[in-house]
Amino acid sequence: MFDKAAGPAGPEGPGAPAGSRAAPGPGRSATAALRERRLLVRLLVLPLLTGLVPLLAVPGTAHAAGGCSGRPAKTVAFSTGELRVYKSRGLACAVTVAKKPGKRRTMSVTLQARGGHAVTDKGAYTKMAGPVTVSALNRCVRASGAIGKKSASTGWILC
Repeated sequence: MFDKAAGPAGPEGPGAPAGSRAAPGPGRSATAALRERRLLVRLLVLPLLTGLVPLLAVPGTAHAAGGCSGRPAKTVAFSTGELRVYKSRGLACAVTVAKKPGKRRTMSVTLQARGGHAVTDKGAYTKMAGPVTVSALNRCVRASGAIGKKSASTGWILC
């Protein structure tokens, strides 16, 4: 069946798409009704999912300030701050965090995988230096960090 004015005619009559089951209503097309339904679902479901995301966090995983993810592998404290090393899958990540953030001072963090080049972040920071990340799949790493004239290092770890 074909109506020249309205296009293909379905079982619901002229103007309705062939194979449609419900009439869209007066003055609305089927695609407009579908778009409105999808928008309504998004508006109702999105706030619910957003509220559940913090509840779905996996307990036992740590998130360092500034970008290191994974589990804490080693923390070395020194008089002006801490050197923190994290491990996740095949990556190692390190940051140096000041004990008393505030004024700018020279901070640095260095991370090296055995057999690889050292990666360093050095500058005048207020809170932390880093993160620096290296590929450490089946390799030992060593890290060092400094704040002002005080420093700390780990030696070879994660072997």
